[in-house]
Formats: sequence, C-alpha cells, structure tokens
Amino acid sequence: MNAPTDLSMKTDDVLRVELEVFKQEHSDLDDAIRALQNTGTFDQLTLQRLKKKKLQLKDKIALIEDRLLPDIIA
Repeated sequence: MNAPTDLSMKTDDVLRVELEVFKQEHSDLDDAIRALQNTGTFDQLTLQRLKKKKLQLKDKIALIEDRLLPDIIA
C-alpha cells in the first residue's frame, strides 16, 4: 500500500487517474467475489485473498479521496 508521503509527490491529475483505476479494480473484485460465492463451490482461501485485496483498494481509494477532497471546516 502506498504511504501517505507517496501521495504528496503526485499531481492531482495523476491521483484522479489512479482513483478511477482503483475504483474499477474494486468493482471488478466485488463482481468476482460475488460470482465466486454464487457458484457454491469456491475455495475459501481464494475468497479471503480477494476480500483482502478489495479492502486494500478501499483504503487506497479513501487516501486519494482525502487528498483530493480535503475536509472543509466551516
């Protein structure tokens, strides 16, 4: 996972592209997990690995969104 310092070295345009890529990967993993579960005959270890990867992507997405859309204190 990228450290927060890595984000500071990237431009907002680069971060927006990465954000879209990570969101697509997250969605694809979600579809893959759902499809695997629907088969009824899935490998639990594979399922756990996919879910872990999905959570890692969620964390990356949150970091980038926080960087691009900082909280505004009114």
